[in-house]
Amino acid sequence: MTRHAPGRLVVVSGPSGVGKSTVLRRVRQRAPVPLAGSVSATTRPPRPSEVDGVDYYFLTTEEFERRRAAGDFLECFQVFGREHWYGTLRSEVEPRLAAGQWVLLEIDVQGARQIAREYPDAVTIFLRAGSVEEIERRLRGRNTETEAHIQQRLNQARSEMAASEYYKYQVVNDDVDRAAGEIRDILSQLEKNQDV
Repeated sequence: MTRHAPGRLVVVSGPSGVGKSTVLRRVRQRAPVPLAGSVSATTRPPRPSEVDGVDYYFLTTEEFERRRAAGDFLECFQVFGREHWYGTLRSEVEPRLAAGQWVLLEIDVQGARQIAREYPDAVTIFLRAGSVEEIERRLRGRNTETEAHIQQRLNQARSEMAASEYYKYQVVNDDVDRAAGEIRDILSQLEKNQDV
């Protein structure tokens, strides 16, 4: 039986509109480590293009609460006020870590803090835009949010950016390829240090 070195958790956070999904898609295309994604669970309804089990696990509020009470989540919170729950299932993470994979979590600041308590050696990366004004421009460019949601997300972005100092690494997304390359460099260096 082949024994694997234990994997690492890679936690990436950043405000809505900073481009996390786009940057991380580029990171995954040429990841320097065996990088596995993790599908989060949510109680919000799927958007038209989203697929259950691919984009999110879309759970009813009752199912989410049952699983939360059973301890099935590494982290979970109600995001953006009292609307919907989001969380990371243990079943998405622990088997992959045991198999030697590095597991990538794209989660918010609250979730990252909870993960860091349980996994203090997690690689934490905060992805930021150059400014809150840049985030606002990106959010408005999506044309998917109401004005109230945009203002709520901007307030959340200010709060999250203030918490960025608690992350081990910070990467500015002023260019997608450059930001993805910087994250790949971080992972590559950590793998080299792990092998020493």
